[in-house]
Amino acid sequence: MPQQNVVMSDTKSGINTAVTVAQKPPAVPRGYIPYPYPRSRRVLKNLEINGEQRINAWVDSMRASSPTNAKSTPSLAEEQYKSWILHHPSALDMFEQIVDASKGKQIVMFLDYDGTLSPIVDDPDRAFMSDSMRQTVRKLARSFPTAIVTGRCIDKVYNFVRLEELYYAGSHGMDIKGPSKSFKINKDKESEEVVFQPASEFLPMIDEVYQQLVEKSKSTPGARVENNKFCISVHFRCVDEKKWGELAQKVRSVLKEYPKLRLTQGRKVLEIRPTIKWDKGMALEFLLESLGLANCTDVFPIYIGDDKTDEDAFKKLRDRGQGLGILVSKFPKDTSASYSLQEPNEASDGFPSTFGGVETSESTFPGVIMYIDEMTMYIPTLLP
Repeated sequence: MPQQNVVMSDTKSGINTAVTVAQKPPAVPRGYIPYPYPRSRRVLKNLEINGEQRINAWVDSMRASSPTNAKSTPSLAEEQYKSWILHHPSALDMFEQIVDASKGKQIVMFLDYDGTLSPIVDDPDRAFMSDSMRQTVRKLARSFPTAIVTGRCIDKVYNFVRLEELYYAGSHGMDIKGPSKSFKINKDKESEEVVFQPASEFLPMIDEVYQQLVEKSKSTPGARVENNKFCISVHFRCVDEKKWGELAQKVRSVLKEYPKLRLTQGRKVLEIRPTIKWDKGMALEFLLESLGLANCTDVFPIYIGDDKTDEDAFKKLRDRGQGLGILVSKFPKDTSASYSLQEPNEASDGFPSTFGGVETSESTFPGVIMYIDEMTMYIPTLLP
């Protein structure tokens, strides 16, 4: 498998050196204070839907999904962050080195939506993309093939983004379409429309479970159930933490009758999906294949995302030994991404605190705007 060079910081000398994306992180420096990473993924993996005694573990994993719930002193949190950033340096600080690593290669961009291109908000129907972000993504798509990979259904995320020149992979990659305006890698070959739905047979079941969850959750204030076509999202961001166990029990009571559906978890959201072996990482690989780039040694995929579901894509890039993943987060997280973008440290002076009338206190996307802007300005001039 080809290995592509990216740049990491040498923790001993402070000198930037080239290593392969597929390599494991460098040795932990002395004085490293381990970050207490959430156990949610392992807990959910081992969770038995029919196990009454597992409900407390489920609630614990729900709490762990929010880094703001981490119990640590300010000094300890600072030490944790310093240790973490050594292994996941800022993509902005390392921009020139990333440019060098991508020189002469075909860049393909993959972007999560919520928390990456838009703020995380209480009402998922109001996660609007700012005009400046839309313009930035449009510029990006003119330079490189660009895809939005999201847990949202395609219709909903397209209404937010409104760009025809993008690929859209909705429902965690189980619904792939586009683009209307194709990016042609091979100018001599006519582009074909991409449509892929590996979980179509589950649609009636998803609709049935959605209706049951809507009814079950009505008595839990703040709970919101969203039908994302091939998956269902149960949002508990606005639910009192004391009610999380009650909500988890209701979801459990519905899912125990549907063994062909599985539970995963994101940022204050429970996701119900078909049990098929498909995720954002496999969607990334499918799109590369659709572009005729799956087996190329000179392709450089870049994936930017903020959630646990994006880890499948980060891992896929590491396994391929090509390109890189960028985690958008204010907090240290267990991740397979090579780089990070944090806010507000990397937001430039002058960015307003609200975009499109939506408060962005938890948003991290100004740093994403800056990074994508730099890519559209500098990388095309360096490619052959």
